[in-house]
Parts: sequence; C-alpha cells; structure tokens
Amino acid sequence: MSMSKYQTMLVTGGAGFVGSNLAVAFKRRYPELTVIVLDNLKRRGSEFNVPRLAAEGIRFVHGDIRNPEDMEFTDKIDVLLECSAEPSVLAGFGGSPKYLINTNLTGTINCLEVARKNAADVVFLSTSRVYPYDPINAIPVREEESRFVWDCADGPRGWSSEGLDVDFDLNGPKSMYGATKLCSEFVLREYEAMYGVRAVINRCGVIAGPWQFGKVDQGVFSLWVQAHYFKRGLSYIGFGGLGKQVRDLLHVDDLFDLLDIQLGDLEKAKGKVYNVGGGTFSSLSLLETTRLCEELTGNAIAIRNDPVNRPADLAIYIGDNRRVTADFGWKPKRDAATILRDLLAWVREHEASLRTLAGL
Repeated sequence: MSMSKYQTMLVTGGAGFVGSNLAVAFKRRYPELTVIVLDNLKRRGSEFNVPRLAAEGIRFVHGDIRNPEDMEFTDKIDVLLECSAEPSVLAGFGGSPKYLINTNLTGTINCLEVARKNAADVVFLSTSRVYPYDPINAIPVREEESRFVWDCADGPRGWSSEGLDVDFDLNGPKSMYGATKLCSEFVLREYEAMYGVRAVINRCGVIAGPWQFGKVDQGVFSLWVQAHYFKRGLSYIGFGGLGKQVRDLLHVDDLFDLLDIQLGDLEKAKGKVYNVGGGTFSSLSLLETTRLCEELTGNAIAIRNDPVNRPADLAIYIGDNRRVTADFGWKPKRDAATILRDLLAWVREHEASLRTLAGL
C-alpha cells in the first residue's frame, strides 16, 4: 500500500476549494510527487488559491476541461483527481443548463480521455445529489427543538437510521447538477470496462473547511461562519423558514485522509462507489449552525425567515459511510464544531482578502 507508484498527479478543478486543498495536502505528504492543477478560475474566489498553490511547488495551468486542447500535457499523468464541476444545485433552474452540462459531463469525458491515453488511475469526486430528492423527502420526519429528524423504523431500500447507502434508488429528478454527475459516473464505468482505467467513485456530501468561499448555492457552512464574522444578514430558506433542515458535513482534511488510503490500495478500491460524508457523526441544521457561529464569533445577526422551498431542496440528507469504513477502516475524525472552528480561524487569518472578495 503505497503512493510511490505515482510520479505525476493531475487535479482538475484544482483552484477550487476541494481541489486546492487536496493538491496541497498530497504535495505536502509526498514532496517528490509532481502535482499539476488545472482550473478555469470561473468561480469567484478561486483566483486567491493560485499564489497559494505556487508557494507549495504546485504547477498551475489556466485551462478549461471543456476544451480538449487544454487537456494535453507533456508530462505522463499517473493519477487524476477529478474535482472539477459546476457545483451549484440551483444551476440551470430558470436558465440554460449549457455550461453545467458542458462542464460536468463533456468536461468529465475530456478528463477521462486523459486517463485513457495515459493509463492513469482516477479518483472521481461525485455527489450525494445523484440521489433523487422526492424519495428522500418522502421519508417521514418529525420536528425537534433544533432540527428535523427522520421518524420511521423502516424506510425505502438503501435508507437506514445511519443515512443513505449507495443502493438507494437512483430513479427520479435530482437536479441537473446531480444528473450530470451521475451520467459521468456511468461513462466512467464504461472507461473502466472498455479501456481498463482503474477508478473509484466517492459520492460526497457537504465538504467544508478553510479556503471555502461560501455562497448560498454551495459552501453553506463557510457562508454561515463568514456572515456571523462580518455581521451580514442571512435567511432560513424553505421548510417553513425554521432553519431545521439538516446536512452532514465532512472536513476536507478527512476527505484527503480517505483518498490517500484509497490511492495506496487502488486495486481494492477500483470499480467501487462509496458514500463519503460526515454521516451521523458530523451533521448540523442551519439553526444549530447559527448557535455555534454565535458562540464562536460572539456575534448575533439578523436572519430572515423564507418558508418557500427552493428547487430540489432536502429536509435531511445524511450519508451512510459504513461501506467505505468496512473496506478501508476510514471514519471522519473532525466533527462539525471542529470544522466551524477551522473555518473561523481561516476567516480571521484572511479577513482582508475576504472583505475584498465580498466588496466590504
């Protein structure tokens, strides 16, 4: 079990929150590894990661996975971390899905062509959003003081009190984001069968941690910490405007720990798909997040109540990690409070840049 077989790693979407953290973590743990990052810098905030990557000895390529000519490298690529995506669940609602589809599906195929030509191994970061929202929301819930909780003994196949497992039914609308990521999973499986590409798929829940430039559509926990720190207003949107909807959240460093283990034993990981998230160990409602943020920052802010649900929203999502734990002995180590503390420390350290980004 060793990463020594890899000489060159390509991280697509590598100036984004997840990609940049993983690139830095792999370079620090394996200094002899050549790490190349490719990103189109379209998502605001990603430009702040470019100097950080350079300081770590990581090569940055300003390119777009939608353009095959941007995916031609003189180096032989041994391993590909596919972290690129238009990550917004709301993307395409009320407008064209063209960029979303070109990035999340066509772009993935261009990445897989790099893997095929180089006989490179692949870690594909998929999403919990491949699961359809109506069947998830149909699982009975009850309202407790600070959150919604599932309220049934026997739910649909693939669901238990531990959350959703990978055999939960995939049929039904899931957002264009979720659909394109699922399509990419299917195409990847064909690359495995036809071309012998070795790959593992990790369906991640909410990933959070330092260097996440939080927005309403993605990075909600970072958004919450920054709003409290900078005293900006927020809204509880949907499900009665109570703030009781729940997500599991995973520290990006815990994700790195898992990928490091998987790449050390990819023969075991190949062909597998896993749910990867905070699970029942690390989950928060928005209301609980508010209370933690108030405690950590000492600031209370105005929060509006908007009872109307947004498209594709979920009352509760918690992923069941037990398969990946059984195969690799991995469990998240950093709980929700630790994640928010790490986020706050990062916000404090980079306050000036974040003020510039937010136009404050």
